[in-house]
Order: sequence, then C-alpha cells, then structure tokens
Amino acid sequence: MEHPTALSPALVPDRRSRILDRLTRPILDTVLPRIDSRVLASTRPFTTPEVMRPHAESRRWAWTHYGVFLPELPSPHRYLNTMTFIGATGALAFDNDYLAADDARDTATVLSSTAAEGQHHYRAYDAGRDCSFAADGSRLDWGRDLSITGAYPYFHVRGHYDEFDVSLDIRATDQVSWFVRTPLYDHLSLFATATGTLTDKTGTVAIEQTLCTFEYARCMSPQSLTAQVLPTQRKLPVDFFTYQIINLDSSTQVLLTEVRAAGAVACRLAHVRSLDGTTRVYDDVAMTVVSYRPKPLVDPRGRPMRVPRQLRWRVRDATGAQILILDAEVDSPLRYGHGRGYVGAYTYRGTWQGRSSVAGSGYMEWIDCESGQ
Repeated sequence: MEHPTALSPALVPDRRSRILDRLTRPILDTVLPRIDSRVLASTRPFTTPEVMRPHAESRRWAWTHYGVFLPELPSPHRYLNTMTFIGATGALAFDNDYLAADDARDTATVLSSTAAEGQHHYRAYDAGRDCSFAADGSRLDWGRDLSITGAYPYFHVRGHYDEFDVSLDIRATDQVSWFVRTPLYDHLSLFATATGTLTDKTGTVAIEQTLCTFEYARCMSPQSLTAQVLPTQRKLPVDFFTYQIINLDSSTQVLLTEVRAAGAVACRLAHVRSLDGTTRVYDDVAMTVVSYRPKPLVDPRGRPMRVPRQLRWRVRDATGAQILILDAEVDSPLRYGHGRGYVGAYTYRGTWQGRSSVAGSGYMEWIDCESGQ
C-alpha cells in the first residue's frame, strides 16, 4: 500500500517534552563525545561494508537510511537526490506521522528530485507489504518506484517515478565521512562517482562521470518498542538539520553539516575529500543564515517552516587559518519530503584555503522545527 503525501485532517499542535529537552544538552555535551569516534574514523579507509544492511525486520535498529546524492548537475536539473528511510525514526524533524504504516515501524519513504520542473517524487510505503529488502542489502526495492542493487563498492540505482526516470551506476571509494559513529547510531557517507541517465517527457539526458555520495545510516530509537506512532512528547528532540554538499572541482567535495536538538549542537562539521585520497575533517565551523525568505513554506499538512534565502559558511583549521568561506543564495524550487523539511539547490561563491576563488551550484537539505513551527 502506498500512502499519498497530501492528506488533510485537522492539524494537531506539537507539544514537546520539557524533560527530554532539558536532558538533551548534557547528553550531547558530555556523553556523546565519549562514545562517538566519528572524527577519527573519517580519516581512515572504509573497511566495514557489512554494516550496510537494511534491518527491515529488526527491533534493535529502529530505522535505516540509504541515500545517493549528486550535488551538481547542469541546468535545469542542478542536483539529483535519492533519500530513503526504512522504519520510522522517532525523531521530531524526520517523522511525518500522517504517512505511518499500520505498524509505524514498517513505514518506509522515498524522496527523489531535481530542480527541473515536475521532477519531485515523495511517497510512503508499508515495508512489509510494498517493499522487498534483501537481508544483506544486495537488493532493495521500494514498491516499483525505486531499486538499489549491488554491493560495495559498486551500486546501481533505478528510479521509475511519475514524471521522470533515473538510472545510475555508482562506484564508491574507500573514503568515508562519519557524521555519527556510536554503539547506538551509525551514519556514514562514502565518497563516490556516478554515471547514468535522467529521462522525462522531453527525452533522456546523460549524466557524465560526476562526484557523488553513497550514504547509509542505522539507528536505535524508542520507536522500535511500539507499533504506534510515538507522540511528539516522546520523540527525540532533533529539531534542526541541514546537510549541504558542494563539488569544489572535478575531484574535491565538501560536506557541511549542522544538527541541533533542543538548542544543543549534535553535529557541526565540515568533511573535505578528494579523489587523490586526501581526507580532512574540521570542527571549527560556523553557519549563518544571512536572510530568510519573506514567507515560510507550508507543507501539505499546513505546517509552516522558515527557509533560508542566503547563507554563509566559515570553516577554519586547528590553527585558526581560513579553509573555506562560502556565500550561498538558495535559488531553486525547494522540494518537500526530507522528513518535515525540504531539499534544493543554491548558487555559491567563496574562497578556498584562503586564496582560491570557487563558485558553482550546491545541494541543500533543510529542516527547521526550532521556532515552534
């Protein structure tokens, strides 16, 4: 059974748990640094492809995520994303409860889009009825819409959506960026290249070899304990998320991430990786929203969300030297369905390593539930 995205029952106001909000900061500030090995692991080769399993019937791992992101394509597409979840997250920013399967733990979703007109697929599925996930991850099918096949380092992505089709061949490197690496939650991004095609009613466009990412996550959550959707008061208070990808040139990619929960920072990192094998991780990172769009976006449930018009990133190394200054203007349609938020593209200009000018188009994911929206 496929669940439509535009349902219209009356809105129920979010009522967050003050207790969970108050506990979040000491956990993130004190406990997480002691158990998270993400920075060290991001400087070592990837040697554990066996972790990338769907765990579709697991009651230990509440959810898994597979993602493939091409951050810069020629206009009008500009980017191509394939963003999936298997299982409900139990987190405020990522759950759309109105799409839940009869057993919330069986909820699966696919978001795939570009900036081209009409190229936006967002749909929910019942993993037990609509999907087929091989236990070893070698074949993953979300209904008839999306399949991801293969095994590290080679993957194939086939998307067959209402308005467009996608075919991608992915070759991953052994360079891995970890956003989280703990006993409770793993989230990684493999540096990769892609070739393929995009097809719509106007014809087929070839995707020449380009830098991309192949991503995987698995996470424990209170949602795994119950078939019922967790009420807002019991969801993990992750309320701000942005993830942005830019290809500085034909061999160098930058990942920019900021995640907050109840006002505390869970992740604020810049990962830089190059096809020559160079990998760097920076934690002296600042993102500033220079301006928001005059009006918030409103999702199919009537929920408003403020979204940026202009952004600035600043990345420095351990000595304080400027690594990256980036000014970005969000100038593409924003596509709903990354959890409660949106994805899209921006045009950026900046300075790399204090001397080189850079410019291009980047990919952005954005969820902002902080302001009581």
